[in-house]
Amino acid sequence: MNVLAALGTVRDPELDEPITELGFVSEWSVDGGHVVVRLRLPTYFCAPNFAYLMVADANDAVLALPGVTSADVKLEDHFAADAINAGVADQTGFVGAFPEQAVEELTELRMTFKRKAYLASLDRLARKLDREGKPLPDTLGELADCAERTGLLRRRADLGLSCDEAAPLLLDEYGEPIPVARSALKLRFARAVRVSVDGNAAFCRGLLTTRYPHGAQHADTYAGGRG
Repeated sequence: MNVLAALGTVRDPELDEPITELGFVSEWSVDGGHVVVRLRLPTYFCAPNFAYLMVADANDAVLALPGVTSADVKLEDHFAADAINAGVADQTGFVGAFPEQAVEELTELRMTFKRKAYLASLDRLARKLDREGKPLPDTLGELADCAERTGLLRRRADLGLSCDEAAPLLLDEYGEPIPVARSALKLRFARAVRVSVDGNAAFCRGLLTTRYPHGAQHADTYAGGRG
């Protein structure tokens, strides 16, 4: 079973990057059908809602692997770790984990960051075409294969937006076509979102490296794996 690959499907909701590449997976092992995973974050005070989503997603990802019968996924070195770990283990949801503070689950929060991730990917594509001196095509089918196209399609799929070849390329984050008259303004907004996402990711990497000086080295060793 490839536990690391499964954990690589789990993304920080705000940074839109795999937790494995961010260095958030500090330890993982397999004993028969039982998987142990330990997660860490850049600071002791990282937002509990984001932390909860990552721990819950990591738990779901490893439990979905063939041959896995049980999982012990825990967040460490975080002020709300006990509540988050208990909530995920008991499947009580975010409200159950924080009954006196949380008033709703995190579905809308997750969608908000999926929309931001989509806009950031749209800007990455637009910048690539601009560097190559090419205009934005009207449809997805007119767009040549490239990493930016693949990233855009994945994020469109995450939002339930059409990925058909005939679908308009310029859709807003809610799936509505962007009129030509508004495209420049919308793309500027997408650029601002992308700069924010990339900036936060770089900031968090720096904080994690400061907190765990050997974090990057740890992440690199995962390719060799233990399970």
